[in-house]
Amino acid sequence: MPAIAVANKTRRVLLGLLGSPIAHSASPAMHEAAARAAGLEAHYHLIEVAAAGRDDLAAMLDGVRRLGFSGINVTFPYKEAVTGLLDGLSPDAEALGAVNTVVVRDGRLIGYNTDASGFATAYRGLKRHDGHRPVAILGAGGVGKAIAFALAASGVARLRLFDLDRAKAATLAGLLGARAEVEIAGSAEAAVAGAAGIVNGTPVGMLPDRGTPVPAALIQPGQWVADAVYHPLMTPLLKAAQAAGATVMTGRELAIHQALDAFRLFTGAEPSDNAMAEAFDRIMAAHATIDRAA
Repeated sequence: MPAIAVANKTRRVLLGLLGSPIAHSASPAMHEAAARAAGLEAHYHLIEVAAAGRDDLAAMLDGVRRLGFSGINVTFPYKEAVTGLLDGLSPDAEALGAVNTVVVRDGRLIGYNTDASGFATAYRGLKRHDGHRPVAILGAGGVGKAIAFALAASGVARLRLFDLDRAKAATLAGLLGARAEVEIAGSAEAAVAGAAGIVNGTPVGMLPDRGTPVPAALIQPGQWVADAVYHPLMTPLLKAAQAAGATVMTGRELAIHQALDAFRLFTGAEPSDNAMAEAFDRIMAAHATIDRAA
């Protein structure tokens, strides 16, 4: 009797992103491309819900648990709000009080923060030696927290924090503890004066917003300037920094490196850097074309 050929079953992975607004996100393309390169089949679903309260978030997270997701990413404005709704947190996520990656493991939801590990990788790529000069972080929300912890872990000894909500900056300073010397600035101008680097951890500059958190005249040639925003890739802040002769780091680096770390957690597989980077660049090129036509 002839042998019956059995087709190889490709492992399927269901992933997602929770946040608002997220229509511009490059995450679906990046994770699905990495899955194909790793021999997996992934579907990455956008879960865009505005102004979700605690009960709404709890219901959505329970759906993630029950519907077969391997995990989801979490973005603005829910990175802090979800922390108390999960079954467990990694040490880093617990320390900084913000989550951008939730993994479903044996029916339990475990929170991680790959913004922190991703930004640390991106910062190391700058090959900076800033000594004891401060780095200014604008915004003390979910991504600002991750960036602060990443910089402190990467040897930056002094941080200056500014947030329109001073209490948020004070909370972050308390969370950092002895990891770095922290100053809470009273204004963005005070935060960036004499700083070695400037990081925008706010949504300012994300389309359709065309603002900048720092007046262009304050940016100096010897500084480095980074933006967590990647839509557009060259935000008004980064354009001003480039014109001033400062070193620029776009949101591309953070987006790719945090996604690489999240993919490892979701799947246990090693992602392709090239596959993710090519997918990100393709999405950005498509967005740029649409934005020019608008």
